[in-house]
Amino acid sequence: MDHSRAPVLEALEEFRRRGDVVFGPPGHKQGRGTDPRVAEVLGIDVFRSDVLTLNGLDDRRQSQGVLEDAQELMADAVGAEHAFFSTCGSSLSVKTAMCSVAGPGEKLLLSRNAHKSVIAAVIINGVEPIWVHPKFDGERHLAHPPEPDDVRDRLREHPDAKGMLLITPTDWGTCADVRGVADACHAYDVPLIVDEAWGAHLPFHPDLPVWGMDADADLVVTSVHKMGGAIEQSSVFHLQHDRVAPEVLKQREDLLGTTSASCLVYGALDGWRRQMVERGRELLGAALHRAERIRAELRELPGLRVMGGEIIEEGLAAEFDPMKIVIEVRDLGISGMQAAEWLRAHRHVDVGGSDTCRISASITHADDDETEKTLLDAMRSLVEHAGALQRRPAVRLPEPRALELQQAVLPREAFFGPAEQVPAERAVGRISAEMISPYPPGVPVVAPGEVITKEVLDYLRSGVAHGFLIADAADPSLESLRVTARP
Repeated sequence: MDHSRAPVLEALEEFRRRGDVVFGPPGHKQGRGTDPRVAEVLGIDVFRSDVLTLNGLDDRRQSQGVLEDAQELMADAVGAEHAFFSTCGSSLSVKTAMCSVAGPGEKLLLSRNAHKSVIAAVIINGVEPIWVHPKFDGERHLAHPPEPDDVRDRLREHPDAKGMLLITPTDWGTCADVRGVADACHAYDVPLIVDEAWGAHLPFHPDLPVWGMDADADLVVTSVHKMGGAIEQSSVFHLQHDRVAPEVLKQREDLLGTTSASCLVYGALDGWRRQMVERGRELLGAALHRAERIRAELRELPGLRVMGGEIIEEGLAAEFDPMKIVIEVRDLGISGMQAAEWLRAHRHVDVGGSDTCRISASITHADDDETEKTLLDAMRSLVEHAGALQRRPAVRLPEPRALELQQAVLPREAFFGPAEQVPAERAVGRISAEMISPYPPGVPVVAPGEVITKEVLDYLRSGVAHGFLIADAADPSLESLRVTARP
């Protein structure tokens, strides 16, 4: 295939060359009606490029195959049999993938360290989740992906399960043995879905962790806006083998996705694929060297612990994405959330993730010497000033096993069934009717249908006092919780 082409971008250029006048959406009509004050901030070219696919980039019958050509090029670039673009982010793509494998009342194996979008899919679809618990790292208070034996055990217990959803890499860069999990699933002739939202870059450099398609996964979802070069909400489905039919995936996406797909997202995805095929190895190679240089410099700073290959040596993860700079700050006497807030307020540096123990910074092909210096200078300044940060109430971190809550009823039943709001102290022993997800990273500590324990409640409420953001709870202060009504 000719990867110098970018069909979506070429069609957009042709649309502009023709000078079409549109009498349909979008109402701003390629910027003619855009408020100049808006254009001054966003740029008028954003609106000039905001064009419908039908009767815009392509005709009413899509006879030019603009989107199909772009998707075929993407599939070829990453070694998939099929690729489908999504403009609603991987939160929707993961829901679509799950609906393509299991329906209401059917069983689906799921990593319990899943993002809230996965739990949302369980609620919407009505599947019975069979949780595969992650490998907990008690020292770091961190969840790593489950191992193949964990998956085999659950499939042995539930041979009627329709498939497995695996999250890898995690938000913190630790990676699963994808091939081992795929082998476990395929032994039961069920598909493996990989939520590889943080892994769009993996196919394009040999020194990065294994790419899901290369490790025999059936369906891989990537968020190209996270570690790639596309704009927010850019997501791609990658598909191979025959365990998930492409026509089923397309129908499920049509059911859940928007009918007003963004040409801006399509064009960005198309251009990213071309850039990576032509220059990905060079660009990512430079980023890998930069990340290792940053990691080495940070390890010289007192009070910081920087995560890396020791995770693999300790047997906690199969691989680690070196482009994730994960920095534990507890020895500075502060939390990761405090570190993130201080860096933003005092150094104008926004990190990618933060929790009670650590922060993370993603290094991509877009970084350069200036951004490298900015990050290192900011971290040196944080180390210097950490002692002056006001101490907040401590977070009561639970033992890892305490996070494995009992699933008493199906999430869908708990979420949509009769519920009541009760004071927090009366919620212990009750069944949750809501998700409770410290954000970021947005992994629910409590999912609907799970029994609330004192250990988990103490953890969450102490976290709120420290500074947790819990936006999905009915009462974000956790002074009260939403629980299923008693019969």
